[in-house]
Amino acid sequence: MPTMQANGLRFAVTDEGDGPPVLLLHGFPDTAYLWRDQVRALVARGHRVIAPDLRGRGGSGKPAQVEEYAMSLLVGDVVALLDALGVERAHIVGHDWGAALAWATAIRLPQRVDHLVTISVGHPGTGGRPTLEELEQGWYRLLFQFTGVAEELLQQDDWYLLRTLLAGTDDLEQYIADLAQPGALTATLNWYRANLPPQRLLGGPGSLPPVQAPTLGIFGAHDRYLSEDAMRRSGEFVAGPWRYERFAEAGHWIPREDPDRVNALLLDFLPV
Repeated sequence: MPTMQANGLRFAVTDEGDGPPVLLLHGFPDTAYLWRDQVRALVARGHRVIAPDLRGRGGSGKPAQVEEYAMSLLVGDVVALLDALGVERAHIVGHDWGAALAWATAIRLPQRVDHLVTISVGHPGTGGRPTLEELEQGWYRLLFQFTGVAEELLQQDDWYLLRTLLAGTDDLEQYIADLAQPGALTATLNWYRANLPPQRLLGGPGSLPPVQAPTLGIFGAHDRYLSEDAMRRSGEFVAGPWRYERFAEAGHWIPREDPDRVNALLLDFLPV
């Protein structure tokens, strides 16, 4: 994958097609490879598709310090990538951590976001005191806070714990190969350490401006890690048109589990 410099880091970036740009943001523990089916469909429709390996992942730079993964810097990466590619305004599609980053970009820099699609992760304003179900779903986020311990446990016995956590995903062996690269596992976990420390539970989500872009939220009913309630309630924080699509048969990795339906929704929602 070609690389470029942005925001002081090297990024591996897929950049294909011509037309209205669509920026695809992956989550944990993916890379831009997550979007392979969506890239083809969007390019064929007449979009320019930009899909980077985000900070700390795949072929992109991997700073070692936790603070290098703060959301403000991640939003800075998005802006720097768009600027370097000559894109003033783009449709943004995100999954998992990529969805959290997409929400943050739309909140902080509405002038850079045309249409927004968030998959699996709801608006940050829906956060608050977690329910027992949400605590059970998110147990691994607390484990990830323990630097060194989490890395050792995830790799122990041929990555047994990671294999258990991600059971059923068709890219599991690719994830393990990627995370086995020097510095990759710590860099990936630093997203959690920088943005989801336990101290956040001491306060609420705070007041955030509403998202102005037309927004599509997508959630898989069998997601084992996240709350559907957060996605359903996200419309309360969107000033622009809001649309919600529930995948009754899908889990967390919706772009891989049901690519045809995801592609159909994107092609219908994102103007060319």
